[in-house]
Amino acid sequence: MVQKAKILLVDDRPENLLALEAILSALDQTLVRASSGEEALKALLTDDFAVILLDVQMPGMDGFETAAHIKRRERTRDIPIIFLTAINHGPHHTFRGYAAGAVDYISKPFDPWVLRAKVSVFVELYMKNCQLREQATLLRLQLESGRAADESREPAGLLAELSARLAAVEEQAEALSKQLDESADAAAIATAAHLERKLTGLRRALDALEPGTDNGAA
Repeated sequence: MVQKAKILLVDDRPENLLALEAILSALDQTLVRASSGEEALKALLTDDFAVILLDVQMPGMDGFETAAHIKRRERTRDIPIIFLTAINHGPHHTFRGYAAGAVDYISKPFDPWVLRAKVSVFVELYMKNCQLREQATLLRLQLESGRAADESREPAGLLAELSARLAAVEEQAEALSKQLDESADAAAIATAAHLERKLTGLRRALDALEPGTDNGAA
C-alpha cells in the first residue's frame, strides 16, 4: 500500500494553521502542525516530510532562522520549503527567503488553488522518489539473494518483475514531467530532472542484468 506523504505546517497562529489544513485537506495527505520553529525542528527529527510550509513572521525563532537550521541538517536539507508571509517587505525580503533555502515565497492572503497546486507537485515528486528508493532496495536485496536462488528460473522472474515495476514508475515520472512543463516551476522541474536521472541509472543497471547481455563487446 502507498503511504501518505507528510506535509509540515509551521505557523504560530492557530487560525492560520486551521486555514492551511482546510486548503490542503483535498490532497488527502498527512498534515502535521507546528506552532513554532523549535516545534518544527523537533518534528523533523523523527518524520520525513514531502514539503514544509513555513511562516516567516514568528516570535522567537522566525522562519528564516528555522529554515537555516533545516538546511544545515543532513537529514532535512533537501526538503522543499515554501515561505508564507503576511508582509511584503520588497525584493530584499524575498531574496532573503530564497537565500535561506526556500523553493517558493508566497504572500498572504494567497490563492488557495495556487497554494494547493504548488504543494501537490512536491507531494508527487516525493512519492515518486519513495517509489524509486523502494525499487532500488528491492533490486539490491534480490541481487544479494540471487546467488543462493535457483540459477535457471528465479533470477529471470525477479528481473521481469523489477522491470515491470520500474516501467510503471517511469511512466508516472514522464507524465509528471509533462505537467511540470506547463507549470514552469523551476525548483520542481529541477527536482523532477534529478528523479529522471535516477530512474535512468536504475534502468541501465536492470538492463545490464538481463540474460544474454554482454557488458564488454557490442
